[in-house]
Amino acid sequence: MCLIGSGGFAHFAEYLTWMLGYETLCFALFDQRDLLAAIAARVLELNRAMLRIMLQFSRVKIIWGADDMGFRSGTLISPADLRAFVLPGHREMAQLAHAAGRPYLLHCCGQIEAIMPDLIDDVQIDAKHSFEDTIMTVTTSKQLYGDRLALLGGIDVDFLCRSSAPQIRQRVRETLAACQPGGGYCLGTGNSVANYIPLDNYLAMLDEGRRFGTS
Repeated sequence: MCLIGSGGFAHFAEYLTWMLGYETLCFALFDQRDLLAAIAARVLELNRAMLRIMLQFSRVKIIWGADDMGFRSGTLISPADLRAFVLPGHREMAQLAHAAGRPYLLHCCGQIEAIMPDLIDDVQIDAKHSFEDTIMTVTTSKQLYGDRLALLGGIDVDFLCRSSAPQIRQRVRETLAACQPGGGYCLGTGNSVANYIPLDNYLAMLDEGRRFGTS
């Protein structure tokens, strides 16, 4: 057992949106980039302090950043602007985590294929979470990135809500058959386990996962 260092942590893109509002952020990307740089620097300073505290505890074995950077069809701001104001924060969090012998995981919703090479090669995340069937399934992500990082979850939340137990069990078997070879996959939901997911459906996913490969 261990603790995962997360919660209110590494929201580098989200804080820019939360503090300014999305429309104001878009304007600021054109005429107040110095302000955005100052905000990004201050957010990084605070997160650096938080991470250093977390890394003092030996039971914190994993560092997990959470930062939604995309929507259904693309990134919320341009990939170039993410590289300027957001990804440097995640890069430093990953560097600090790796220096302390901990992996750096990232939760990120949305279509972020344009920056996946940055996240893998530059930021050097160790695992990616949040998958939505209408954007990219976890099995497709396994084909594209499975040899370079771990994949977490992938059983689509909408699918879990709307499907029968037999359908869920079949989906779990198919996902594990595709993603388990070579390692680097952890079964779970595509996003957070929302309270509107039928409990029996969630438990069917877990049960089928436990059964997989045992018969």
